[in-house]
This record gives sequence, C-alpha cells and structure tokens, in this order.
Amino acid sequence: MRNGLVQLGAWAAATGAAVALSWLGVHAVLTGAAFEQPTALPLPSPKADGTPHSAPAAPDQARSAAQSPIPSPPAAPTTAPHGPAPVTTAAPPTRRPAPTATATSTVRSYPIPGGKVALDLKPDRATLVSATPDPGWQMQVWTDGQWLRVDFTRGDEANSVFASWNGHPPIVETAIR
Repeated sequence: MRNGLVQLGAWAAATGAAVALSWLGVHAVLTGAAFEQPTALPLPSPKADGTPHSAPAAPDQARSAAQSPIPSPPAAPTTAPHGPAPVTTAAPPTRRPAPTATATSTVRSYPIPGGKVALDLKPDRATLVSATPDPGWQMQVWTDGQWLRVDFTRGDEANSVFASWNGHPPIVETAIR
C-alpha cells in the first residue's frame, strides 16, 4: 500500500511539473502573438441635405502625374540600301490626365442604433465594405447573389440594414426594431 502511494505521489508530481512547464512555454509564445480586434476606418456620412461628401484629390499624385509625362519610345532611323533614307517622325509625347476625385463616391455609410454599415453601391450590385458594431452589440452578416443583410443585436433589440439589387440598381433599407 505504501509503495502504491509513493508511486502515485511521484506520478502526480511529474504530471504537475510537466503541465506547469508546458503551460509556461505556451503562455510565453501566445503572449507575444496576441492580436487586437481590427478597427474600421470612419467613413463620411452624407451631408444634412443628402448629398455625399466629395473625396479630396491627393496633391502628391496630381502633381507627380502632371510633371512626369509618359515618353514615347524613340524612333529608330533606318537606312535603305538604295535611295534616300525614309523620314521617321516621333509622335509627340502624350500626357495622361491627372487623377481627379470624382464628385460622388459610391461608398455610402448607414449608421443605425447598434453600429455602422458601409456599402459600395455600383449600378448593378452592392458590396459590403465594413460593418462595425457599437460597444455591447453583436453583428451578423448574410449575403446572397442579389441581396445582403447586416444585423446588429443586443438582448431583445435588433436593427438591420438590407440591400437588394435583383435586376435593378441597389436599394438600401434600414429596419429599427
């Protein structure tokens, strides 16, 4: 009996030491690899009159595009064995227009109680850009080929953003319940 208790004590001590050692090793690795939840970028909401904000043009891009024209390849002169050399002319260098911001953005933001949904609205479809729940709210997204739905829930509260585009431009509706 005493021999069995000694063996049980040795087994318990060895098992405890092994668990502690492996926990310390795993804990050290996982502590350095902890990730924070990603945050969504704020999107501009429509102005009070319903018109969208225009995106400012990036001054560096516009300046660099205007200062650096695209050179055309040089024309290589050729000589004919008999007769005069053909005349070669190089086309004038062409310039690409500087990138400009469009007056209307296709990304729209829909803030509702529980969170904010950003959709990229195209003439024939809508794409979810981001959905960010407010603190304490849960979010769920459903998509299909012709519609998408984002729900924000907290307890008995549930609010939704619906977008559908079945053969027509996207229609976005919100439901506050």
